[in-house]
Amino acid sequence: MRPIGIIVGLVVAAIGGVIVYRAFFIDPSSAIVITDSNIREVPNTIRVVSGVILLVLGAAMAFFAARRRPL
Repeated sequence: MRPIGIIVGLVVAAIGGVIVYRAFFIDPSSAIVITDSNIREVPNTIRVVSGVILLVLGAAMAFFAARRRPL
C-alpha cells in the first residue's frame, strides 16, 4: 500500500506543478491591468492556486507515505 501512496502522491504533485507552470509561463494571460505608469498582464489566479494546492497535497501525500512509522 505504501508504494502506491508514494506513486500517486508524486503523480498528483507533478500534475500540480505542470498546471502552475502552464498558468504562469505558457497560457495566455487572463487579465491586463492598465495603470498610469505601466501595463501588466496577470495570470489566471484560479489555475495558479489550484495547481499549488495539488502540488502541496501531492508532495505531502508522497512524503507521509514514504516516511517510516515506528511500530
